[in-house]
Amino acid sequence: MVATDSSHAAIRPSFSVGSPEQTFLTEANDNSHGVYELALANLPELQPALDRLGLPLAKRLAFASRAAFHGTTFQTELLASGEVPEQAFFAAMADEIEIECLTSIDPQRLLMTDEACWAQFHRTGRAIFARLCEAPGRHTGIVAPDQAGWRLLKQRCQASPDLRLRIKVAAPSLLREALLERSRPMLTRFAVGNLHDNRPDCSARNVFWPWQTYSLGMLTVLLPFAVATVPMLALFALHLLLVSFFIACSALRAIAAIARPPVVQMPISLPLSPDLPVYSVLVALYREADVVPDLLVGLGMLQWPRSKIEIKLVCEADDTETIAAIRAHPLRACVEVVLVPPSLPRTKPKALSYALPLARGELVVLYDAEDRPHPMQLAEAWRRFEASGRELACLQAPLEIANRRAGLIANMFGFEYAALFRGLLPWLAHNRIMLPLGGTSNHFRREVLDEVGGWDPYNVTEDADLALRLARHGYRCETLSCATREDGPEDLVAWHNQRVRWFKGWIQTWLVHMREPSALASELPLVSFVVTQILFAGMVLSSLLHLVLIAMLLGLAVQVLFDVPMSLWQSYLVAFDVISILLGYGAFLFLGWLVLKPRDRRGFWKLCLFTPVYWTMLSWAAWCALYELWRRPHHWAKTPHRKARAF
Repeated sequence: MVATDSSHAAIRPSFSVGSPEQTFLTEANDNSHGVYELALANLPELQPALDRLGLPLAKRLAFASRAAFHGTTFQTELLASGEVPEQAFFAAMADEIEIECLTSIDPQRLLMTDEACWAQFHRTGRAIFARLCEAPGRHTGIVAPDQAGWRLLKQRCQASPDLRLRIKVAAPSLLREALLERSRPMLTRFAVGNLHDNRPDCSARNVFWPWQTYSLGMLTVLLPFAVATVPMLALFALHLLLVSFFIACSALRAIAAIARPPVVQMPISLPLSPDLPVYSVLVALYREADVVPDLLVGLGMLQWPRSKIEIKLVCEADDTETIAAIRAHPLRACVEVVLVPPSLPRTKPKALSYALPLARGELVVLYDAEDRPHPMQLAEAWRRFEASGRELACLQAPLEIANRRAGLIANMFGFEYAALFRGLLPWLAHNRIMLPLGGTSNHFRREVLDEVGGWDPYNVTEDADLALRLARHGYRCETLSCATREDGPEDLVAWHNQRVRWFKGWIQTWLVHMREPSALASELPLVSFVVTQILFAGMVLSSLLHLVLIAMLLGLAVQVLFDVPMSLWQSYLVAFDVISILLGYGAFLFLGWLVLKPRDRRGFWKLCLFTPVYWTMLSWAAWCALYELWRRPHHWAKTPHRKARAF
């Protein structure tokens, strides 16, 4: 499953030349008569195997010093470095104890319950156990020892020589792969049903609850009746209601622009502490063969000790092209390919939910396949978590669009992202208001993620849903300064499909959390409750309304062109609509302009001219999302990505 070729340049060391850690390790290696030689002397069970593997003394001193520096063990640092292949190390250690070392394991012969397999997934870095049926009535124990386990195993074998016939050694990755194969049905059931089984009220598996279906049915009956009986009053009231959401969205952007919190740039350095937690990096990939090389380079630049990071590339098992592209690269020991068996729904949150039980990190971060995160992003997130209480559950890194020069759509997409991640979200976080997460670069406290039920596999905007669920449990989210660069859609089809999915997911999220409006209102502060209505219902309704307003204005223009008299209420509506649209455009452009860097403001006039067209595109996507919510609510429209280009 995981190769350990140390020549792979994409997964780089976790410290740079000249850093305090590098200086510390260099001095430790030079001090051949220091404390680290004493540490090596205390590991007699490892020395014969290391001699057999030809590991020089200088290397041994380096790994001993890293173990002391990182608060790990010599074995952990040795295997994380890739200096010695995992299978070779375990084979050499097994030879010293005179125990057979397995090179393959048949998952079908494992005698393990689902609960026992589940428990072993969290023992990475510690001893892993399993039982194997080699023949009818003949059972063998399999162990992947940790550093302390070798000494214990040797003592037990010396005390009971026949134990060597009843126990065998396996490399951790080999045993984990067999356990994972054995556990695929269990993990699939967990990924698909965990949230629905435990919190059906928070799951989007059933889009509408009965009372919502009844209300929608009544609305479809009463609205035409009202229009037929009192058309002017009904249309006027409906118009004002919908336009109020349009104005509310504009007001939220304007307030975020006017009251924008100051940007404070703090110097970030690599943490130097033996108490650093294990960081789990989850990356969901589907049909992403083209971007795999860039992804591995970007992940390899993350500054974190290799012995305390695990990178899980989560792929659909039938996505042979992406899997082949990954395995074409020699991967370090910290990288694992997780294959998700085909099952419905085929969504990103389902894949993440499948991989989450396999992660052992105290902190978890998500990235998309096309992401290039800032190398110090993990370090900044850890420092923020350490400085805050447990109520801070998630940190959102800003997303920057790297291909804005690729065309007008990509440019507007990047402008919109800048307004959201550098403007609106920091303002919401600064005022401790519920903020919707982006779909990537989310850093979580693992225990909190488990507590709230993880991701909803049936929600196609799992990020927004999870953010609202965290807020309902009393947790808050904040933003980071270290950004993640990614490429936005460049053509209309890719952009449209992505937006349809987003709108559909926002509608799903609103419907799920408004199943019991009184409960939502009681669990959120008043401001967060109001902002939730604006961000989910308001954004969707305002987008739907934009196309209606444009159509109405065009109709009134035709009416004026043919010299048809306009009633007083029509004049008021025209003025109201024009003012609403101009306010919406103005707030959108003003917030985005404020957060743009000076060099990115060049050609801003093009964005101004394109805004009416872009908002009309958004409106059409919102109407398509309504149709998709009816026909295929859990369909995940894939956004294609291409190899990053230099602009």
